[in-house]
Amino acid sequence: MRVLVVEDEPRLAENIAAALREGPGYAVDVCPNGEDALAIARTITFDLIILDLMIPKVDGRQVLKTIRAWHSETPVLILTAIAETKYVIALLNLGADDYMTKPFDLGELIARARALVRRGKGLRETHLKVGDVTLNMIEQTVLVHDCFVELSPTEYRILEYLMHHPRMIVGKQNLLEHLYDFTWEHHSNVIEAHVSNLRRKLRAAAGETSIENLRGRGYRLIAGGQAAS
Repeated sequence: MRVLVVEDEPRLAENIAAALREGPGYAVDVCPNGEDALAIARTITFDLIILDLMIPKVDGRQVLKTIRAWHSETPVLILTAIAETKYVIALLNLGADDYMTKPFDLGELIARARALVRRGKGLRETHLKVGDVTLNMIEQTVLVHDCFVELSPTEYRILEYLMHHPRMIVGKQNLLEHLYDFTWEHHSNVIEAHVSNLRRKLRAAAGETSIENLRGRGYRLIAGGQAAS
């Protein structure tokens, strides 16, 4: 999943980004002001936006209004120093999905971020299941026929994204945009290598669920049968 953090305090922004990358394994982009945030959000649909209200150039309220108009289903978690009830109600009426008052616990932020991402995907459960593959989004574990399959962090993230879109063709560029932030050099052959390893591990577990490679189009997770190579 891909997250946008809009925060002008550099240390806090990096702490949030590091926690999101190391915990849930999200790809995270960081913006220090509202103007840059709107420029990025205009071209990319994020799975979650974490937005501080007191930011320069374009304030957080206006950013929230604009983002809500562009991407009505994107969850937005507000960071604010004000906890007054009337103020919070006004934020929710503007389109915020949740809020946290500063200072806050990073562990709680991670838990709320995960919940908002699941809610944004229409998922209330903590597990995904396609065919004989079960993925636990909290523990970040994968079972095939009730046996654990050990995956690298990137392999796990690819599988999770494909399981959010079963039977749909997912383009390579789409995977790149959701797995990596702007600081990463996009080499498509890296995705190919990870998908190849992931497909091999699923086959080694004697599972029927497989990843189909549609040349020039992308990948598709299918339940049953052998994937085309």
